[in-house]
Amino acid sequence: MQGTKNLTQGSITRQLFNLALPIMGTSFIQMAYSITDMAWVGRLGSEAVAAIGAVGILTWMTTSLSYLNKVGAEVSVGQSIGARNEEDARNFASHNLTIAVILSVCWGALLFVFATPVIAVYKLQADISGNAVQYLRIISTGFPFIFLASAFTGIHNAAGKSNIPFYISGTGLLMNMVLDPLFIFVFGWGMAGAAWATWVSEAFVCGLFVYQLKVRGPLFGGFVFFTRLRKRYTRRIFQLGVPVAVLNMLFAVINIFMARTASLYGGHIGLMTLTAGGQIEAIAWNTSQGFSTALSAFVAQNYAAGKKERVLGAYHTTLKMTTVFGVLCTLLFVFYGSEVFSLIVPERAAFEAGGVFLRIDGYSMLFMMLEITMQGLFYGTGHTVPPAVISILFNTLRIPMAFLFAAMGMGIAGVWWAISLSSMLKGIVAFVWFRVLQRKILG
Repeated sequence: MQGTKNLTQGSITRQLFNLALPIMGTSFIQMAYSITDMAWVGRLGSEAVAAIGAVGILTWMTTSLSYLNKVGAEVSVGQSIGARNEEDARNFASHNLTIAVILSVCWGALLFVFATPVIAVYKLQADISGNAVQYLRIISTGFPFIFLASAFTGIHNAAGKSNIPFYISGTGLLMNMVLDPLFIFVFGWGMAGAAWATWVSEAFVCGLFVYQLKVRGPLFGGFVFFTRLRKRYTRRIFQLGVPVAVLNMLFAVINIFMARTASLYGGHIGLMTLTAGGQIEAIAWNTSQGFSTALSAFVAQNYAAGKKERVLGAYHTTLKMTTVFGVLCTLLFVFYGSEVFSLIVPERAAFEAGGVFLRIDGYSMLFMMLEITMQGLFYGTGHTVPPAVISILFNTLRIPMAFLFAAMGMGIAGVWWAISLSSMLKGIVAFVWFRVLQRKILG
């Protein structure tokens, strides 16, 4: 099939690394957008970081919703390639892009109109809330760029071309790193400058994807970006993508309530710790997610081709690699949490509070790696429901656990322990669930 890589033959380890490294790089780049904004805005004070952090959770929800088409493309297009059906690959690609535009416009309009009541959920000071509303309204107009870039990334990952999203996203990040200080400090736009820098960079990334597929490297002999939706393809994309989008959206909603709880027990420092700490934790999450996405793309092709032994081989290889990285992240967060946090927010009260969060959260790193690895295996075989059930159940438990631990006298640390313990449970249950279904899925 034109422009794609055949993942059903050759070295499993080499192919996983070749897929995973660019995907990890792309994930880090996407994470770096928020961290870059937060690092520059951090020079304006912890109140500004709290405002951008509040919006960051809503941006997370946006990215989560865009997973419907990212995962939908990775699995539907990947399985079409594995089955050597080029027509289906083209149609699934077109449908994913069309659905991405429809969803992004509706979601962006919703947050733009209701920005004020949404931000009011955090119970922040009036000036912090005002800045957050302005920031949210600016970035919400750029949501179509986020959704389309996510779908473009999924299509390239399915085709074994994960290096393309890496290069394109890297170019966008470099632009964002230049525009952030320019807009924030030189132009004097403050937080609004950070929002506009991200908007311009995301638009540029989307334009590069269009240029790549239309001019430099068409896939599947070329395909239209937008098409009239047909029931067969639309239904399959939603079957694959909705569970993933829902679990990630709910995770973000739960974090809104966790952020409110953190604000209740720790003020704006507590909210800042949760949001900035989550960005730092994403170092581990994005690494394991890179291997998980590579595993999903690899499994999708081999599962459709009936090569079950390669599926198991890829799973075992991925698990070994994520375990090693999980141990390293645990050591870093537990013993050097304050130092790491100070790189984002240099205020002493802030990075000392952040060090406590990272130490407690660090104990769950291995289990988080296990959960995300199992997600990739489930997704590649088309079984996207089990990871959704696990995530929804144990992420929801975080809210009563946080209130219980805080009421027991643990204060803000109780919120952090609720996050850490629920992550441990998710990893354990995901592993057990797959072992129970392994014979049914793989024969």
